[in-house]
Amino acid sequence: MSNLLETIELESAPQPTVAIIWMHGLGADANDFVPIVKELDLHDCPAIRFVFPNAPTMPVTINGGYVMRAWYDILGTDIAKREDEKGLRSSQAEIEKLIAREIARGIPANRIILAGFSQGCAMTLQTGLRYPEKLAGLLCLSGYVPLRDVVATERSVANQNTPIFLAHGRADPVIHIQRAEQSRDLLKEMGYPVAWHEYMMQHSVCQEEIDDIGNWLRSVLKA
Repeated sequence: MSNLLETIELESAPQPTVAIIWMHGLGADANDFVPIVKELDLHDCPAIRFVFPNAPTMPVTINGGYVMRAWYDILGTDIAKREDEKGLRSSQAEIEKLIAREIARGIPANRIILAGFSQGCAMTLQTGLRYPEKLAGLLCLSGYVPLRDVVATERSVANQNTPIFLAHGRADPVIHIQRAEQSRDLLKEMGYPVAWHEYMMQHSVCQEEIDDIGNWLRSVLKA
């Protein structure tokens, strides 16, 4: 499979039967969430391959055209009104290639979890809700549902019952919690099983959240 995104991979044990593809946020890179793996208490789970991809580099409008790793362009402060649809769909296709590689390596779609923070969270929802085969779960941190006006018509019935972990900081100055709450309500209206978590933090990750992520992953992987 040619032209795949660069990735960092970690395996919790040999011959993994589960894959977690974890997307970083704007301006970060594949290393960003690698340290969290050892903080997740997953000792009694099946062997997991963690795949951390690097987003492409592109000029980001809101940052004065500065070139950085981004899954899509941010055109202005109101991320709901002006969205980079082309960028979102392009990155969706790249993430689908990574899913295809895991399937080719012997891990079925229903044992693959998509995860992401901020822009990576948006990509988890952009890709996961539309993916034509059942996935194991969607782990969504400090982000939102992009292209929300077309999700209902574009979503795949295959992932209607896929568990979604949705978490946000109450004091997030980058993506205000109201945006995340709107995404939560939209997903619930469409009938998705959403586990909502909020924390007293900003645009970041906290220990309580890491503990909750571990609990959720264990429940999803044992289901």
